Amino acid sequence: QVQLVESGGGLVQSGGSLRLSCAASGRTSSGCVMGWFRQAPGKEREFVAAISRSGLTTYYADSVKGRFTISRDNAKNTAYLQMNSLKPEDTAVYSCGAARPTLAGIATMRYQSEYDYWGQGTQVTVSS
Repeated sequence: QVQLVESGGGLVQSGGSLRLSCAASGRTSSGCVMGWFRQAPGKEREFVAAISRSGLTTYYADSVKGRFTISRDNAKNTAYLQMNSLKPEDTAVYSCGAARPTLAGIATMRYQSEYDYWGQGTQVTVSS
């Protein structure tokens, strides 16, 4: 079993930055692919970014490419999402997911069904 706790959300002005953290606990957490998703009011949850177990491979949604960076520190069992140049349309609840070891390629990790564990989410609000 893996437990995930997100933190780092808040209110920021357009053009600002935030860094989200996803702390994982559980015996197998370091072996999981990690991903970030977001859900805006009235919309379905959408993929943001994913990172391989080693941290060497990443994958991003087109809407955040060049602005957001996903990373992880396996020694701390924590994944991060650095968000720069934030826009009002980035406002959402951001959740992290963890997927047990899989042969699926990193691009496949854009699908929610690939994840086995989820955190509760953290609110990010970007004002114009």
